[in-house]
Amino acid sequence: MARGNQREKAREKNQKEMAAQKKKNDQSGTEYARTKEAQAAIMRQKQEAANAKKAAEGAAKKK
Repeated sequence: MARGNQREKAREKNQKEMAAQKKKNDQSGTEYARTKEAQAAIMRQKQEAANAKKAAEGAAKKK
């Protein structure tokens, strides 16, 4: 049953690592809000670019 013990040890180690990852958000409220807003701005820019590309493709199809 050495294999079972190895599996259990690996599972315990993985659970500890996953728990540590969940606790990674150590930003203050304002830092978190600033980061969130910056990420949202990036996503808005990407969405605008995608919409412009779709509009250009749509205009090209109509010709």
